[in-house]
Amino acid sequence: MASNSSNVQHREPKFHEIITSFDDGKIDMLAATSVLQQKASDIRSQKVNWQSYFQSQMISQEDFQFITQFDVPDREKREELLQRDRLQCAQTFLNLLGHVSKDQTLQYILVLADDMLQEEHSRVEIFHEYAHKKKESVWGPFLNLLNRQDGFITNMTSRIIAKIACWSHTPMERSDLHFYLTWLKDQLKMQYDNLVASLARVDALRGASGEQPLELFKEASFSIDEPQKHDEMTNNEYIQSVGRCLQMMLRIDEYRFAFVSVDGISTLLSVLSGRVNFQIQYQLIFCLWVLTFNPLLAEKMNKFNVILILADILSDSVKEKVTRIILAVFRNLIEKPEDPQVSKEHCIAMVQSKVLKQLAILEQRKFEDEDVTADVEFLTERLQSSVQDLSSFDEYATEIKSGRLEWSPVHKSKFWRENAQRLNEKNYELLRILIHLLETSKDPLVLSVASFDIGEYVRHYPRGKTVIEQLGGKQLVMQLLAHEDPNVRYEALLAVQKLMVHNWEYLGKQLEKEQSSEKPTSKVVTGKA
Repeated sequence: MASNSSNVQHREPKFHEIITSFDDGKIDMLAATSVLQQKASDIRSQKVNWQSYFQSQMISQEDFQFITQFDVPDREKREELLQRDRLQCAQTFLNLLGHVSKDQTLQYILVLADDMLQEEHSRVEIFHEYAHKKKESVWGPFLNLLNRQDGFITNMTSRIIAKIACWSHTPMERSDLHFYLTWLKDQLKMQYDNLVASLARVDALRGASGEQPLELFKEASFSIDEPQKHDEMTNNEYIQSVGRCLQMMLRIDEYRFAFVSVDGISTLLSVLSGRVNFQIQYQLIFCLWVLTFNPLLAEKMNKFNVILILADILSDSVKEKVTRIILAVFRNLIEKPEDPQVSKEHCIAMVQSKVLKQLAILEQRKFEDEDVTADVEFLTERLQSSVQDLSSFDEYATEIKSGRLEWSPVHKSKFWRENAQRLNEKNYELLRILIHLLETSKDPLVLSVASFDIGEYVRHYPRGKTVIEQLGGKQLVMQLLAHEDPNVRYEALLAVQKLMVHNWEYLGKQLEKEQSSEKPTSKVVTGKA
């Protein structure tokens, strides 16, 4: 245990070092979002004619004077102006954002504001000071811009909101935070859905020309980094920007719980389960990694099936940065939970997800980052240790919870003779999962194994039939008698037979009791059923 504690202490500074570098601009927020950066660069070169806005009385004289003095290349002059007139800065920017309607000008104002904050992070307090003085919300003017149709405006606004929310001493209020995180989550899902639709269109075009789908996927998914090469990608160019905002927000504990409350983890994993390139994989897994630094969230994380999903990505990953961040998540899922039983369950889930096999492969590779090697060694040791302590029931429970049933050794009569009654534990947790798989899975193998297990449970637990009926399992098994797959039909038929045979045996025993007793035992029968 002392060794583990030491490792945790060693790794925490690494986490804060990354986050600090992120904030200081060493890891430029725009660097991984080439589309937004390129557009911002283009917009900076298109100066706004502030004189025309003033002459047409679209902006006040105060705002005109400030913005013309501020909108200059000389950083020292801008700093001097801000030192002299901080609150006028906030007032001018908020007035311009609230009254200018032309998209091109709004884009320029937002880039100007974003550059100002990037130059000096403490400037976010300018907006808070102004809002406090006016007794107004600092968030309202920015959140309103998220409803605009222009993608650059909404995503640059989102970036500014993230900076103010993360760099300020004043946290974002709950209702505004909920609105913003919901917007980020919805944007992520929408951008991903657009990406899937775009890839499907490209699939259709390339399929007609005879190109292989795998090669198409490689080209299309990586084209997000260079969207100009494919018109189909233009609707998806800001997905990395959304990811960057989440990477910032989720480093703050209060924001983590708020994100979880809007079903954020499920959205991250939904996108990661699909076809996205390595940069998006890295960003979203980074978000999961940050979440796992909270012990409570680390304990609950695998309820979303995160280990299985990341294990699949790990087996396919060719990028060291993706491998590194997945291993870091796995390590946190073992180290961070305060309940040792949860850490054990996470180890078992990793074993069940074939992570040990991937670790063996990674041990043969050389990595530039020494943390990767350390994580591989740590995980290998912990997983191998958990395998030695693994009971057959632990193995079975992990397989059921993974949802990936197969004809593994635990699906044997000996196992059921010894463990059938244990499926009643935790309010029939494992049985409920089995029955849920019967209802939702499309995989014939899963349906076959689940049907077999239902039948074995009934066969080896005297009151199993009643439990299965109450949980709705009997009807689902009977529906599988008409399944298109012959193996599913066969296992369903055997399960139904076990359900019926169990009932006949039970009724036979009751009949014998009734014949040997003078008093009717209907009440006793009812009580035992």
